Amino acid sequence: MPPTRPPTPTDFPSNLTLTLTHPPPTSTTPSANANANARHPTNILILLHGLGDTLPALTSLAQALHLPETTILTLQAPTHLPLDLPGYHWGDDISFDSSSGALDMDAGFARSKRLINDTIIRDTLIAKCGYAPREISLFGIGQGGMLALLAARELELDVHTPSSTTTGGGTSGSGSRKGSGSTCLGGIISIGAPFPLSSAGQKQGGKNRTPVLLVAGRDSPVVTDGAVRRTQAEFEFVEVHRYARRGDGMPRCRDEMVPVMRFFARILRSWAGVPGGSVEIS
Repeated sequence: MPPTRPPTPTDFPSNLTLTLTHPPPTSTTPSANANANARHPTNILILLHGLGDTLPALTSLAQALHLPETTILTLQAPTHLPLDLPGYHWGDDISFDSSSGALDMDAGFARSKRLINDTIIRDTLIAKCGYAPREISLFGIGQGGMLALLAARELELDVHTPSSTTTGGGTSGSGSRKGSGSTCLGGIISIGAPFPLSSAGQKQGGKNRTPVLLVAGRDSPVVTDGAVRRTQAEFEFVEVHRYARRGDGMPRCRDEMVPVMRFFARILRSWAGVPGGSVEIS
């Protein structure tokens, strides 16, 4: 079933900087006069910016994506770059790439991983809003993509949870939804970043079944063939799309964006055309 309700800014800790972009109205989006069987947007996409970026540019991306039945949560990294450098970063520390001298994306993600998995996904989207893991996807750019891959790989959810409870802010998600035991999210898109080398091979058990799309430029020095194999060692379903040009940034034209939108079409759930009051049987 769709989530109990979409998130609001007050659901999250006040120290976080974020925006929520809601989908365009559809027949499945509740309105002021909708009946009790009207459904909330089914999916939620978490956008994570790159090293040294800030929230506004990514919020513009969220608005431009215009994804149906999908609420987009754009999150700013909690740590400002030092030495008066502009922007924010997701790393536990600041390190430099020995070969290029540039800031290294793979700087440890323990704190940011807890933020994504515990504060955002488990405590808010699942416990408060009633999302199922399958309805939650991640889209990261650069260091944000690296964090997205690590967070999804190491996400663990309780199999048994208490039944839903009523609080001052409303009714929390039901225990049956939170307690699915699934660590498989809807999907991950990583632009210009593979699974972090510092965390490779640390997770025990089989591969994660969350679908992954890696997007990178031709002859990428970061998303190399070895880096792709490292990501494939952690995830069962990994698709790779390379631009005809060099450079690992965001898609610049329609041809570069098409694989991303096709991936969205496969991973995002839809209740369009399903009669009101229907339930999902799994």
